Amino acid sequence: MFSHATLGVADMAAARRFYDPVLGVLGLELKFADETWAGWKSPSADRPLFIITRPYDGRPASAGNGQMIAFLAENRSDVDRCHSAAIEHGGTCDGKPGLRPQYHAGYYGAYFRDPDGNKICVCCHRVE
Repeated sequence: MFSHATLGVADMAAARRFYDPVLGVLGLELKFADETWAGWKSPSADRPLFIITRPYDGRPASAGNGQMIAFLAENRSDVDRCHSAAIEHGGTCDGKPGLRPQYHAGYYGAYFRDPDGNKICVCCHRVE
C-alpha cells in the first residue's frame, strides 16, 4: 500500500544512533544513508521504505500531534526487545509493551518517542 514513510529529524547522527538498533531488532536493513537522510527496508523487498531526514525547507524538525508510524513485529518478544532498544538509545516510553484488547484480542503493542519526539509503535497482531 505504501511506498515510504518519512519522519523529520534534527540531528542525523543522533537519529541513526537511535534507529539503527531499534529497526535492527525488527530485521530491517539500511538501504541508503548519508548526512541528510537514511532509509531502511525489509531484506525481502525494496519497498516500503522508512526514511528519516532533515526537513527539506530548512526549518526545525517537529513531531506532529496525532501522527504515528507503526512497525509490524513477528512476535511479542520482538515488540518487547524493540521497546527496550528504543529506551536504551534515547527514546522515551509512551506506552509499555502489552496487550491492547480494545483494538483486537491478539494486539500486542508498545509505544515510544524518538529523540525528536516522533511517536513510534511496534505491534504484533498474532494470538500467541
